Amino acid sequence: MNTRVLALAAVSIVTIIYGVTFTVAKEVMPHYVKPFGFIFIRVSAAMLVFWIASLFIKNDKIEKGDYKTIAMAAFFGIAFNMLTFFKGLNYTTPINASVMMVTSPILVLIFSSILMKERPTLIKIIGVIIGLIGAVVLIVYSGKSGANAKNMMLGNFLVFVNAASYGMYLVVAKKIVAKYKPITFIRWLYLFGFIFMFPFGISEFTEIQWEIIPMSGYLRIGFVVIFASCITYLFNLWALSKLKPTTVSVFIYLQPVVASIYALIVGSDTLDTIKILATVLIFIGVYLVSKQSPASLSK
Repeated sequence: MNTRVLALAAVSIVTIIYGVTFTVAKEVMPHYVKPFGFIFIRVSAAMLVFWIASLFIKNDKIEKGDYKTIAMAAFFGIAFNMLTFFKGLNYTTPINASVMMVTSPILVLIFSSILMKERPTLIKIIGVIIGLIGAVVLIVYSGKSGANAKNMMLGNFLVFVNAASYGMYLVVAKKIVAKYKPITFIRWLYLFGFIFMFPFGISEFTEIQWEIIPMSGYLRIGFVVIFASCITYLFNLWALSKLKPTTVSVFIYLQPVVASIYALIVGSDTLDTIKILATVLIFIGVYLVSKQSPASLSK
């Protein structure tokens, strides 16, 4: 199995975890933990996990000039990204939030063309458009489901801001991630992210009433910390070192599909022709954007 296939498999696993996370996190917020308090737990725990894990391996030495780039990646990929996402998820529905994330590949194309001078091929542009059409069909139709949401417009906007932040993170991280081992890079990424996040999360963290959280709540929090924070970032960083940022980001198109499937499994949604059509369009978009041209390199 070649490296590209493994990288695509890794980013697919990341997509599945994130798709489930939308609903899992929503079931905890704001009943037991407020959004910024949840982010404090997530970032703090992940930072400790990665720094402890790094003690058992030989780490690369970070070049002095790269700390600035890592700090920028941490701001867009950890602090600003997570804070806006969880606050937005608190206001909107899991499916709407997952679909709003599909705007990220378009933003990655824009950021890459500006910062990395990448010129997207026609086939990739077509793939983005087709995938976005499928996502729009899904979000418009899902928006009629009547799911409870405090402020769907504000929530969707915040998730859109999160998508833009994540798109910028992919572009910034691409410049440096291949230089270091994933665990070396990510421990510094989370440390800087923790510093940026701390002023916003500490207040809501201290408000948590741990004694009223049921075991199911602790399990959901654990899932978000271990799977949605640690495993996903490691897999994503490795995949990003093997693939283009636009290819990695386009797998966000699959998140609404995973979110919908999970909703079906737990019995909170139904499957119909429109959702199937939207899913097909999304898969076509992912295929076209991730498709390699004969002349392209192994990236």
